[in-house]
Amino acid sequence: MLNSITRFLRDEEGATAIEYGIIAGLISIAIVGVLSGDTGLGKKLSGIFTYIAGKLTVPTT
Repeated sequence: MLNSITRFLRDEEGATAIEYGIIAGLISIAIVGVLSGDTGLGKKLSGIFTYIAGKLTVPTT
């Protein structure tokens, strides 16, 4: 029984995937934090998308 517990505690399989998931989550939180609110970057990006949307026209057939 003690041997099984020791093997379980030493097993690192799957740890890398969990670490990558945590890193991806932190990066996502940082991106949302930068782009949301009244930050300069968020307003500029919103302005760019608004400009592009204004220039798009509906095709006539």
